[in-house]
Amino acid sequence: MIRRPMDAGLEQFRVPRGQVFIVPNRCKDCQFCMEFCPQDVLERSDDLNAKGYHYAVVAAGKEDSCVNCQFCNLVCPEFAIFSEEVTEVGSASH
Repeated sequence: MIRRPMDAGLEQFRVPRGQVFIVPNRCKDCQFCMEFCPQDVLERSDDLNAKGYHYAVVAAGKEDSCVNCQFCNLVCPEFAIFSEEVTEVGSASH
């Protein structure tokens, strides 16, 4: 067995990207998604939903920062938020 540095070959790995989807009227402003997001993608909205709560939104400038860890899915007690992986579209050849 040949020993190699742990970071050798990292160029072959891509960082996953996700897109966050929020259902504002389900949110009850618990802020768990904001607290547990490792990339600080989310922030509290200034607006209120139909129930009178401030809801989570993607922070300005953080639209491409989600790594699709899905912590927001796991911690939201109201099922108001989820993320999906964004796949890169390769160049099409004609």
